[in-house]
Amino acid sequence: MKLADLVQSADWKAEKHVPVIEAPDKVKAGEKVSVEICVGKEIAHPNTTEHHIRWIKLYFKPDNAKFPYEVANFEFAAHGESTEGANKGPVYTEPVGKAVIKLSSAGTLVAEAYCNIHGLWEGSKAISVE
Repeated sequence: MKLADLVQSADWKAEKHVPVIEAPDKVKAGEKVSVEICVGKEIAHPNTTEHHIRWIKLYFKPDNAKFPYEVANFEFAAHGESTEGANKGPVYTEPVGKAVIKLSSAGTLVAEAYCNIHGLWEGSKAISVE
């Protein structure tokens, strides 16, 4: 079995687990670009002690390269846990992350998210560089 066999993907408009990447379609080389990644954009994902997104990782795979580069790693550690019981805690971390990047070549942004119940999910977005 390979890791790729464990990763699921779907249209984020119909599936709440798919990480959504918001970034421009085209950027200028060397220009700062904001990239936001979230899970549950169209259909809210639960954020409870029992069912939550644990982390999101962002990668960039240049069109002219063999391997991707890890860009960011977002961990979400608070899901309502408390000594008083599940979902009675004072804080919940929402599964949203933002990275500011500079690109020198076109490629694909790839995000992976981990749901503690439903496993690994993937989303991607092509980005061109002028």
